Amino acid sequence: MDFCSDQYVLKLADREQILALSPDAKRDFSYMRKEATGLPMVRPLAEDVLILKPDLVVRSYGGGINATRFFERAGVPVLQVEWAMSILGTDANSVTGVIAAVANGLGQPLRGEQLISEYRSRLGQIRTQASDKSALYITPTGVTTGGGTMEHRMLEAAGLSNFFSLSGWHALPLEQLAYERPDMVAAAFFDSRTNHAQNWSAARHPLARRELTSAGVVQLEGAWMSCGGWFILEAVEKLARQALIDG
Repeated sequence: MDFCSDQYVLKLADREQILALSPDAKRDFSYMRKEATGLPMVRPLAEDVLILKPDLVVRSYGGGINATRFFERAGVPVLQVEWAMSILGTDANSVTGVIAAVANGLGQPLRGEQLISEYRSRLGQIRTQASDKSALYITPTGVTTGGGTMEHRMLEAAGLSNFFSLSGWHALPLEQLAYERPDMVAAAFFDSRTNHAQNWSAARHPLARRELTSAGVVQLEGAWMSCGGWFILEAVEKLARQALIDG
């Protein structure tokens, strides 16, 4: 029903299990877009979905807030893909917890266990390469983030400290950048054709542009950052490698 649930279905389900994907399954911000090639797509509208007579609807946010209740009343069970909020945790809201829940819901528990094992192995290798460097997360819309977010935990998993100290999402700290500079910049979504800097974006400010053109900038694909899935490891690994290169 949406491209977040597309990722898990494409990774964990058998191809013949997939009746249809969301219209965003092949977009640039979809990590599993290559695997979506050749599969049918359906708009996240109740009528369009029900006419396909699915055995199961898989959704994160697709169809709106009442989608689950509607489909269940129509006799179609719904598998909810939760939003992971922890990279390292083991609870239901961690990346591994979401993988396990979706894999079980799709009748593919062994495939889920394999993905979790690979994820933990890669994560363990990254965590052995801790750095004392700071990094600032920047998006084209001129915002950054601090504690309590997946992006903050991404920096921590890469062995980096967050240059930005406040919790949650905020405009870029231009005043702070006038006096201090991060060791690295994690620039995400700049590859996106739909998420770019507007005329009044703080990302266009000379101080922000200075950081975005510095030697320490690390470009992160938007597809790695979307949906809080296992693929955020791509971003963590790239950040950790760059920290080692910079010494």
